[in-house]
Formats: sequence, C-alpha cells, structure tokens
Amino acid sequence: MDLFIYGTLQSTTLMQAVAGGSVPATEPAQLADYGVFRLQDHVVPLIRPLKGAAAKGVVFAGLSANQIARLDLFEGAFGYHRCSVIVTTEEGQRNVACYMPDAALESDGDWSFTGWCAQHEAPTVLAARELFSHNPLPDQITLRAMWPMIENRAWSKHRATAGPATHRYTPEDGDISIAHMYPPNGTFFRYQPFEVTHKQFQGGQSPLLSREIFMGVDAAVLLPYDPVRDRVIMVEQLRMGPVMRHDPNPWMLEPVAGIVDARETPEDAARREAVEEAGVTLTHVEHTGSFYPSPGASTDYYYTYVGLCDLPMDQPYFGGIPGEHEDIRVHPMSFDAAMDLLDTGEIGTGPLFYLLYWLARHRDRLRSLT
Repeated sequence: MDLFIYGTLQSTTLMQAVAGGSVPATEPAQLADYGVFRLQDHVVPLIRPLKGAAAKGVVFAGLSANQIARLDLFEGAFGYHRCSVIVTTEEGQRNVACYMPDAALESDGDWSFTGWCAQHEAPTVLAARELFSHNPLPDQITLRAMWPMIENRAWSKHRATAGPATHRYTPEDGDISIAHMYPPNGTFFRYQPFEVTHKQFQGGQSPLLSREIFMGVDAAVLLPYDPVRDRVIMVEQLRMGPVMRHDPNPWMLEPVAGIVDARETPEDAARREAVEEAGVTLTHVEHTGSFYPSPGASTDYYYTYVGLCDLPMDQPYFGGIPGEHEDIRVHPMSFDAAMDLLDTGEIGTGPLFYLLYWLARHRDRLRSLT
C-alpha cells in the first residue's frame, strides 16, 4: 500500500519504529486544498481542508499489510483514520492512503516538522519502540490509556545524562550488552524482564544474567519551606508499597511529589505539584540533588527541591486533586517538630529524610534570603 504522510512519520527513524524494520524510500508529495496545523494543546499535527493551500509531505510506497496494521494502531488510538486521497508527486497524481483526523480534534496554530524533529523526535522514537515491544500489542483503546506513561518513560530516558565519575567506573562501548529483551508487563507502570552481560571490574565478561526491573518514571520531589516562620509542609497518603509489605500503618509522611510529565521540566513539575497537592505557590526553588532511590530494582529517578513559600497555616488541611483519586492530608509544622519525627521514626520515607537533612545544612542561608 502507498501512504501519504504529512506529519511526524516523515521521520524515517520514527517510521521504522512504528512500521517495524526497514521501510520503502520516500517520494515528495503534496495534498491540494489542505493545510497542516498543530493539534490543540499538543506537539503533533493534524490536517484540515484549506482552499488554495497544499499540505506537503512524502509518500511511502509498497508498505506491507503488517506495517499498515501497526500504523493503524499507532494512528487510530489518537483519532486518526485511514482513507484514500489523491496527491501530486513529480510523476503526477496518485491515489494513496492518508491518516485523517477525527472532526472533533481541534487545531491550534501552524506546525513545523523541523521544529518537531529538533525537540521531540528522539523521545517519540523511544516511546514507539516501547509500544511495539509489547506482545500481544494493546488495542487502540488500551493504547490511548497507556500512552501518557509510555511518553513519560520515553522522556525519562531522553532526559538521562552521565553524571560525574571521579571514583566510579567510566563505561565504554560494549561494556554492557542486552542479550534479550522479553515483552514487558503492565499498562500504567511496567515490569521488564531481560538478559544482560557486562564487563567485570577484574576483567572479562559476566555470565548471562537474567534480570527484572520495575520501569518507573522521573519524579519531582519537593519540600515546601517558609523561611520566615521556619515552617515546612509534608503530605500524608496511603501508600500501596507498605500495604503489600504488610506494614501495620501504611499511611506515610512524604514530601510533595509527582511524575515529571513528557515535555515538562523537573522544576516545573515541582512547582505544579506544590499547587496541586499542597495549595502553595513557590517564590524560590533550590535544586537539592538528583538520584536513583533504588537502582538495583527500579529505573525511578528523583529530582529533589526545597521551595520557599508563605505557609501561614499551622493546622492540617486537605490537598490533592479529587479527580485523580488523591486523598491527601497536608501537615504544616515547625522545622524542629519535623526533625523530631525523624528521631521518633514516624517519618519512614527516604526522600523526606534526605530533604530535611539537606534543609538542616542550608537552613541558615535560606533564612538569610528573606
């Protein structure tokens, strides 16, 4: 089948990830009396009738039935359906397929393929590769529900950078080899079995190791602090990890925290979560460190912050977004009272330990800023 593409799938790398393996060479083409616009509140395009305009794109000729099925899944989950159009190429007019958006989808300004490639191509390819690693593949409705977390994981991978290595080993190409990646499990979070070998400290390669990892996402973790009143906020929630461990009291005291969404900076996520979970607006944010909380078992990565704000409340109140099933009690308290809870053991979450001790070290400096 011949397919006209006007949007992100003009990227050969993305097209290969979605269609699976090699794809035919492209031929420039355009669709008369249509324009390409940005999908409202998103970074991908849609196509709409526009008299006198021409939607520019490419034709992939000779796609297989299996490739079209994969493309139907990828496009159909987001409200695009395949239909026949007549495009103009250097060889003349051709009848080809094209993915058209549902009428309910709204546009929001112009869209640039070059601009999309510069900012979004790499994580979108990672997301597509994760999607098509599932066996069996999800249906369109399930994929639509899964996609935000797939995107979040893709952006977590895209965001990863090498930190300092003054004492630890500096890896070289070939030091780690993923021998086999099994299909993942899970729709929101992901459980990934795989086999791997790696270079050993005393030379040689490890044997083939079977491993399993919880595929989490990047999170922003924040301790709100009022330097004038010397007061912090922590949030209380029921947590399923302690429930499954049979903890007699699985209601945990924690910092404000949340997933760093795709295309969002960690600091922006921290500021957003401060409003959503605790109802406070930050006037100043300090990055206190970034780390893996459990690197042996999870890809989770935390960006941690202390945020300065006004905390006039001195009694617990309720926070969170009810539509997201968040049941949160917010606890304002003095810094000294919070430190006492560390000593008594009532605080049992690592990030809150870390942030309170960081604040103890930097508290005088932060209070001098007011």
